[in-house]
Amino acid sequence: MHVFVAGGSGVLGRRLVMQLVARGHQVTATTTSPAKLDLLAQLGAEGVVMDGLNAVSVGEAVAAARPDAIVNQMTGLSEAHAGKLNLRNADRYFAPTNQLRTKGMDHLLSAAEATGVSHVVTQSHASSNGIREGGWVKTEDDPLQVVEGTKALGHLEAAVVRAGGAALRYGAFYGPGANDDQVRMVRKRMFPIVGGGTGYFSWVHLDDAASATVLAVEQRAQGVFNIVDDEPAPVSDWLPHLARCAGAKPPRRLPAWLARLLAGEMLVGMMAEGRGFSNAKARRELGWEPRYPSWRQGFREELA
Repeated sequence: MHVFVAGGSGVLGRRLVMQLVARGHQVTATTTSPAKLDLLAQLGAEGVVMDGLNAVSVGEAVAAARPDAIVNQMTGLSEAHAGKLNLRNADRYFAPTNQLRTKGMDHLLSAAEATGVSHVVTQSHASSNGIREGGWVKTEDDPLQVVEGTKALGHLEAAVVRAGGAALRYGAFYGPGANDDQVRMVRKRMFPIVGGGTGYFSWVHLDDAASATVLAVEQRAQGVFNIVDDEPAPVSDWLPHLARCAGAKPPRRLPAWLARLLAGEMLVGMMAEGRGFSNAKARRELGWEPRYPSWRQGFREELA
């Protein structure tokens, strides 16, 4: 197949391009930076500079490629696009990504329709953002927690599923280049357990997220899928393990009231009340088998 990867120079996009090429697919991959065209060529893709928020730029890029399928991996989470993360003002940090998940997604779907591309796969998100009521582990039938960011995810998922495509809710990423800042904070003991650390997270290694995406493309999957490992777990379990794997001292503990004053409500909500996700549907319907079925193994191998 000829696959158009929007956001192909990103942390996950690069792993996806490599896996698609390895399986014999032709890949056109986009970047916002001309400096990254050589990188995409080295990965085996034809690189294209594209502005995901510009309808003309997107339309021209897709029309020139005339792919069989489009995969949306566009985010604006780099410091160049979003600045430095401030959890007390997280909406500002995520604003560029939310624009790409709404306006950018709409541009891609319009370009797909105009060019006759019949299948679209998009990234979505499922780490600790399951609705904060009921059980600690959510399926695709459960709604996401409603905050500003999940409004954008809701738009993206609904639009792609309505068009007959697939939305892949990736867990929290780890792997090369994915959570380096987090590991640095853990080593400096600047990533505390808030309250009892009862909030659940779901994780996925970059290579496993990419392999699930390849399957969704090849099988022309439709609907929403949680792309997470087998072990959603509370912060009180995974954070000390991450610290051990990183060669760090155990994480400090911070009362919820103090964390709320220092970092705001978003961090406290995630670390005390977050809900993780089940991957049963992706395993059953896509035949996906993650190489790293648990963050326990994955953290250890990545930080060895």
